[in-house]
Amino acid sequence: MTFEEKILSEYKEAMKQKDSLKSSVLSFLRAEMINAAIAKKKDKCDDNECLVIVRKQIKARQDSIEQFTKGNRPDLADKEKKELEILRLYLPAQLPEAEIKKIIEEAVAATGAQGMKDMGKVMKEVTAKVAGQADGKLVSDLVRGRLTE
Repeated sequence: MTFEEKILSEYKEAMKQKDSLKSSVLSFLRAEMINAAIAKKKDKCDDNECLVIVRKQIKARQDSIEQFTKGNRPDLADKEKKELEILRLYLPAQLPEAEIKKIIEEAVAATGAQGMKDMGKVMKEVTAKVAGQADGKLVSDLVRGRLTE
């Protein structure tokens, strides 16, 4: 079962159970996947493309939560948080921070990084290894911390 088929199946299930929040989130996610496929002139997105779309939606929710919190709109922030929790269910398991640090150490050794000027090289190595299993901002912060030591 592909990622897109899983989303469709769970969308149908949410509709049957009259779970309006989940069905709305999954409906929007399906629409984004269809739009991405059309933009790439394909019938369907592959699993990696679907994960990119889910991550993009998660980022949008996180930004909205931050804005609604600043704007003193806890009702809207709560709705976004619930949607965020639903979307997070579709991400692969995230690597623990200790594992990410180990990968960063290996990348620093492999690239011979000396400082912040080599951050791009290190990030390229690390993101290739942790693709989809770690938050980009967390990885960036950890690499920056390691290179400024």
